[in-house]
Amino acid sequence: MASDSKPRLSPLPWTEVLVYWVLSFGSHLYSFYKLHTFSKEHEEGLEREFKLENGLLKGFKRDILDFEWSFWTEWAKNSLLWTLIGHGIISRLTTIFNPKLRVPALTLYGFLAASSVLGIKGVSVLLVHLGVSFSVAQLRKPTLSWLFNLLLISTLHIKSLQDIQRGWYSTEEEYYLLLFSVAMCGLRFISFSLEHCWSPLDPSGVVELFWLFSYTFYHPLFYNGPIITFKAYTEQMRWSIEERSNRSEPALRFLLLRSGRILLWWCLAEYMIHVMYMHSIQSIETYIEILPPWALGGLALALVQFFYVKYLVLFGLPCTLAALDELVPPKLPSCVSIMYSFTGMWRHFDEGLYRWLIRWSERGGTDEVLGFHGRVEDPEEMSWSTIAPPMLAFLYCFAQIGLEWTSHPP
Repeated sequence: MASDSKPRLSPLPWTEVLVYWVLSFGSHLYSFYKLHTFSKEHEEGLEREFKLENGLLKGFKRDILDFEWSFWTEWAKNSLLWTLIGHGIISRLTTIFNPKLRVPALTLYGFLAASSVLGIKGVSVLLVHLGVSFSVAQLRKPTLSWLFNLLLISTLHIKSLQDIQRGWYSTEEEYYLLLFSVAMCGLRFISFSLEHCWSPLDPSGVVELFWLFSYTFYHPLFYNGPIITFKAYTEQMRWSIEERSNRSEPALRFLLLRSGRILLWWCLAEYMIHVMYMHSIQSIETYIEILPPWALGGLALALVQFFYVKYLVLFGLPCTLAALDELVPPKLPSCVSIMYSFTGMWRHFDEGLYRWLIRWSERGGTDEVLGFHGRVEDPEEMSWSTIAPPMLAFLYCFAQIGLEWTSHPP
């Protein structure tokens, strides 16, 4: 009689594991070296084509063609880094002296910080979207909430509105920041709307409106995420002080350790775009055609590794501040070089977006029809109520990606 139990997997000998690590690490370094050599050989041509910046260190150039990295590092230097520090200071002071005022104080600070960067007109766009989402949610019709939020995000593609909103700002970067803010807030509005449809937080509409306002303008996660659900945010923010003693290490030590790690990741990302001009090289077909095989492999590896390190930085500081506020932010991205399936990449790179999609995809007409992983147990029971949530969730993400693509195409 055959056994139904799965065969047990035996661990590899440590010597074999060591050989694999040495081969993997060595091939990474050698391919990066070949890409570095190619970058230096063609530095003059790349500089003529793309105007490489002077590097932070004398004698080095800097590849600035990665839009996200250049965009967010410039905003961090101009204002965002300082407003995030201000958030951390207010959070600690209110926690120490008057914890009951902590959430209102952080909400007011987040709203004022957003107003100072986006301007009154930019924040007004968010308030209009918030008001529409809140009003439609009162009807407690999930599909209707989805459709209205899709309509709201689609307004950013209307050419006449784009021209009006561009006129509010003196630079394109300020307009792009408004687009990113609206897109991120759209995810939060959907999270609130669906939670309200299934289980309202409070019978009082005023209380729910306050929590939606707080959730929307929570400053560390406001511009670029990562996203957390409305339910998780409200539950964790409402914990009492006695329940907030999960972290054993002091807040200052935690902040210093995490900040040190983020600084190292930032240095690594900057080092990569100083010694390997991978974003400029990939933009010229001629260079890709003449790349030696090892340098071509190095180009592919450098692009995905830079993407990984970039998001360690972009998500690292917001997640650190959220953790200091006793929220449980999504885990930081996992290293792409140790992932062997795209499923792992999907689940562990942007865990916040993954949880968001899974939560709203799984909530169909009934919990019995959809299993825990979103599998339909009985195909005959499939209906619009089971198909609509995942379809609308991915349609919304498609609209967001289209927004970013048209804003800054590669």
